[in-house]
Amino acid sequence: MKYTLSDNTWDNKEYDALQSVIESGFFSMGQKVQEFEKEFAKKFNTKYAIMSNSGSSANLLAIASLVYSKRLQSGDEVIVPAVSWSTTYFPLAQFGLKLKFVDIDLATLNIDVSKLEKAITDKTKAIFAVNLLGNPNEFDKVLNICDEHNLVLIEDNCESMGASYNGKQLGTLGLLGTFSTFYSHHICTMEGGVTVTDDQDLYHYMLSIRSHGWTRHLPKNSKIYEKKEDDFYESFNFIMPGYNLRPIEMEGALGIEQLKKLDVIIDQRRKNAEYFINNIKEIKGYQTQFEVGKSSWFGFAIILIDGNMGKRKELLKLLEKKGIDVRPIVAGNFTRNKAIEYLDHEIFEELKNADYIHDHGFFVGNHSKANYDKVDLLIELLKDFNAF
Repeated sequence: MKYTLSDNTWDNKEYDALQSVIESGFFSMGQKVQEFEKEFAKKFNTKYAIMSNSGSSANLLAIASLVYSKRLQSGDEVIVPAVSWSTTYFPLAQFGLKLKFVDIDLATLNIDVSKLEKAITDKTKAIFAVNLLGNPNEFDKVLNICDEHNLVLIEDNCESMGASYNGKQLGTLGLLGTFSTFYSHHICTMEGGVTVTDDQDLYHYMLSIRSHGWTRHLPKNSKIYEKKEDDFYESFNFIMPGYNLRPIEMEGALGIEQLKKLDVIIDQRRKNAEYFINNIKEIKGYQTQFEVGKSSWFGFAIILIDGNMGKRKELLKLLEKKGIDVRPIVAGNFTRNKAIEYLDHEIFEELKNADYIHDHGFFVGNHSKANYDKVDLLIELLKDFNAF
C-alpha cells in the first residue's frame, strides 16, 4: 500500500474539459478563465476573483496591488507567522516591505495571537495571516487587532480552500485572500491560483499587473486609469510594472469542473480527519493540530512529544520504508532557511514553537476520497514505533 500526499479527483469531466479547449484552438487566457473566475467569486461570496498561474502568483498579485494603490509603501512593516510557505514571504520583500516574524501557537500551528498585538509598532501596516494546513486562525481576535490598530489584513489561504470561520469562508475575511489550485491542493487545475477581494480598485490593479502592467484588460469605467477610445493605443499601453502571471484556458476549464466537486471533497477530508484524530489520540507521544473553526484539513500534522522527542529521523525512515509520504510542516521555521539573508526582516522575541515543529514535526497527506485504510496503516506503524 502507498500512502501518498494527495490523490487524484479528476474523472471524465476534467478530461472532456481539456478536450473542449483543444478543439476550440484557443489556449491562452480567455473565456474559460473568465467563467471560472465568476464561478469562484460566486462560490466564495466575494465580489471579485482573479485567476493566476499559481498560488504564489496570487500572493504576488495581492501584495503588488496594495503597493501600487499606495495602501502599503516601501519600508512598511508586515507581521507574518514564522511558519509558512516561501512565497508568503517573498512578495513582501520583493516590494520593499519589512517582514516581522512572530511565533506560532504549538496547538493550532497558526500565528500566536497572544503575541500579535505586542509585536505591533508605529511602522506596522499589515498582518499577513496564514491558515496553515487547512486550519483557520482565531479571526475574531485578529480582526479586532486590525480594527484597533488600522491594519490591513491579508489572508494566505492557499492551503485552506473550503475551510470556514464563524460561517464565513476563509480567504474572504481580509481585504485580500489567496488560494492555490496546484495538484496537491483541494482542487486541481494542474498549476493555478486565485486572489479574491471586494475592493474594485484592487481588482483593477491586479487585472493590469497580471498582464504585464498594461491597460488592455481594464474596464472602461476603471477609476485607476481612464482608457482612451482607441483599442490600438490601449493594446500595448503600460501603466505600472507588471508580470505575466496569466493562467491558460485549460486551467480555467479544469477549475470549472473541479469547483463543482469542492463541497464533496471538503466533506470527505473532514471525515478522514475525524477518523485520524480519533485514532491517533489514543497513542502517547504524538500531538496533532488543534482545529479552529472548520478546517479543510490539507494534511495531518504530527508532532513528536514526551518520550518520542528527538526520534523523528528514525520514525520517518520507518514510514518511508512502508510507503508513507512525509514532509516537513510546510517550511518549518522559515527564518532558518538561507533565503532569509535576502529579506528585510525582524524576529519578534523568540520563535520557540516554530523551532520545535521544525525539529520534531512532520505531516502526512489527507485525501479527497476516503483513506481510512491508509490511516490505519499509519496508526499501526506509530504504535509499532512506540513499542520498539
